[in-house]
Amino acid sequence: MQIYWTKINQIIEESAEVKTYMLDCPEGFTWEEGSHTHFALEGFNADEKPNRSLIRHMSISTLPHEGSIGITTRIKEQCSEFKSILRNLEVGHEVALFKTHSNVPLKRENKNIYLLSAGVGLATFRPLVLDYLQRNDNVNQIHSLNVDSSRAFLFTNVFESNPNQKLTTQFVDNRTAYYEEVKNLAQDKNGLFYIVGSDDFLVENISLLRKQGVHSEQIMLDKHEQQRPHFLSEEVTN
Repeated sequence: MQIYWTKINQIIEESAEVKTYMLDCPEGFTWEEGSHTHFALEGFNADEKPNRSLIRHMSISTLPHEGSIGITTRIKEQCSEFKSILRNLEVGHEVALFKTHSNVPLKRENKNIYLLSAGVGLATFRPLVLDYLQRNDNVNQIHSLNVDSSRAFLFTNVFESNPNQKLTTQFVDNRTAYYEEVKNLAQDKNGLFYIVGSDDFLVENISLLRKQGVHSEQIMLDKHEQQRPHFLSEEVTN
């Protein structure tokens, strides 16, 4: 396993609780839209066994052409040891990246794509939208629906409806409005539904989509292939 050590080159305050850490691109480090990585803090591998409390699974919120690796995360006042340390890091501090992979690349199958997310989960979808805006072939259209009770909606400069590009975006601040809209979107029986959020959020969305007649193969999750059956099994979603 290759570990890439790199430095923070910028910290962007997206909102009161959300920050994006922009990292230098180490030589040989590559990724694509929808990628996640293991993001680790200094000292995680100091002992014989890795200190898992200093490692988190994070989405990359940028594309390679932007020149930096973006890690966007919510840090609440009461937070874990990992987030507490991360909050105090500054430009120039080192972090580590390893095991980078994409479970949710943009599928170009001439279908409508629906991006369903909660809060900072939108960071996973930012690169997909940017990739689509650069090259929209074999995608009919994209619709993004995000729910965030804080109302501090993220990346509104990217998630902005653009009829010419067949991109529509929607932000709501409560789950009731969100799930009503998901029901409406699920009327498209041929669409592809990407979902990012907490495990409970995934289960609720999958259950709702299933009840509307959406099949498992139309549902894309930011989970390893071996984890998909757990979320898509009839027992979990019924």
